[in-house]
Amino acid sequence: MFKLLTRDQFREGVFARDGHKCVVCGSTEKLDAHHIIERRLWGDGGYYLENGATVCEVHHLEAEATTLSCDRLRELCRTTRFPIPSHLYPDQPVDKWGNPILPNGMRLKGELFDDPSVQKIMAPVLGLFTNRVKYSRTYHLPWSPGKTDDDRVLDDLSGLEGEEVVVTVKMDGENTTMYSDYMHARSLDYETHPSRSWVRALHARIAHDIPPDWRVCGENLFAKHSIKYEKLADYFQVFSVWNEKNECLSWAETCEWASLLGLRMVPVLYQGPWDERTVRECQRDTFEGDPCEGYVVRVTRGFHYREFRRRLGKFVRANHVQTHGHWMRAPFVRNQLLA
Repeated sequence: MFKLLTRDQFREGVFARDGHKCVVCGSTEKLDAHHIIERRLWGDGGYYLENGATVCEVHHLEAEATTLSCDRLRELCRTTRFPIPSHLYPDQPVDKWGNPILPNGMRLKGELFDDPSVQKIMAPVLGLFTNRVKYSRTYHLPWSPGKTDDDRVLDDLSGLEGEEVVVTVKMDGENTTMYSDYMHARSLDYETHPSRSWVRALHARIAHDIPPDWRVCGENLFAKHSIKYEKLADYFQVFSVWNEKNECLSWAETCEWASLLGLRMVPVLYQGPWDERTVRECQRDTFEGDPCEGYVVRVTRGFHYREFRRRLGKFVRANHVQTHGHWMRAPFVRNQLLA
């Protein structure tokens, strides 16, 4: 749908489309072919005509600082259809640096937020940021049969090769993030549900032990989604912990923090050197007597948020989702703990 250009083709094409003048003020002096979404967020460089805008020196600085928004630039370029980096969600507005923008105008920290150069250029808008971070999109492993047309595939496995990895059971619950002062699901929008009431009570008991600006991420398994669990070890199971620098702790450190907080970890299927055959063999139909959705593999060492899409992958069984509509609209069914 969108044609990837070379750097020179991008520059020439953007200038030609915009009549060799700044789309904001009409100036023809000191022009730049600006990437509307930062090129470092793209696996291929992002040299798409629809991702470009001709701007003068003054408005280039405003676009980099994000006081001139992506939406405004697209409007001025008359761009109605545009590509986005594959790991970002199409229904989530972002600024130039990939930071999610909330309906109230506040922003979440994206993968480039902590870069010193980004901090410097975004100084005028840093007051708009909260300490919330949306859990990133996990790509499917190439052999995962459960991927849909909207999913992304980890075709390049180099981020796992040569690493020690851990493979864990992919649990069928709600991705939940806890801070010392807040908690949310994958989306920050809140809607009441018995499972969320339960996990809020859990959060209230442990929040004071979570360091400021850290976050604990896990699966809320209180309610049935597609799998009815009969033998859960616990209703909340941790899969990652992140520090104030937006770094995912190593697996060993994550296990240590879960223990300190009195929380369970997701079950481990394998830990050792990356070996594709061994990881593939982690597929199973059941785990501890319950149906198994699939598995997740990650490197055991720590890594920064910007590395997320290279350091993890998931396998989801074929035809996993058997229900129609969102699980929150279905009658509430409580999962069961192992007696």
